Amino acid sequence: MRKAITHLKKSDAVLAAIIERAGAYKIRYAEPGFKTLVQSIVSQQLNGKAAETIFARLEAAVKGAITPEAILRLRPARMRAVGLSGQKMKYIRELARMTRDGEVNFEQCLKLEDGAVVEHLTRVKGVGVWTVHMFLMFALRRHDVLPTGDFGIRMAMKKAYGLEDLPKPAEMEKIAAAWRPYSSVACWYLWRSLEVKKKSEVRSQESE
Repeated sequence: MRKAITHLKKSDAVLAAIIERAGAYKIRYAEPGFKTLVQSIVSQQLNGKAAETIFARLEAAVKGAITPEAILRLRPARMRAVGLSGQKMKYIRELARMTRDGEVNFEQCLKLEDGAVVEHLTRVKGVGVWTVHMFLMFALRRHDVLPTGDFGIRMAMKKAYGLEDLPKPAEMEKIAAAWRPYSSVACWYLWRSLEVKKKSEVRSQESE
């Protein structure tokens, strides 16, 4: 990853400063399979702790084996009981059915280009482009993904580049042109920039 960071520092002075403040690149990857995408659906529109609690309950309900078959054996009422909304329960069961029947193929995703992965997985109701972008970055380990629909990235760009408004996709693509082919790495640092800022603000308040 040293090559990516060297490239980003040389190509974008703003990002170079963020990298210096944020420190070492420590991305955590997930397995590129069914379980990870189920967890992404569970996490939609929830804070981290709530999502982790519901996912842990779902794992317990299937005795730790989150597979298409195990999910489909659960009664819908049991899935609702772990804390899933009716909508998310339907999305997860649909993903399980399509994976079981071969309509969704995670092995195939390993070989597809990024755009083809988006097309393949967004056929599942409840799996949008943002969810697939996260899957590309954190499960398939693709290094050049720009999640233009991510609020955190938009907010970090606005602050870092002194923009008046949250950037729209075209403006984000323009800024990110210098990052290619390491947009995913740049985005990880942008997310970190928001965390680093929060920590520095807390320290400042404590010292007052």
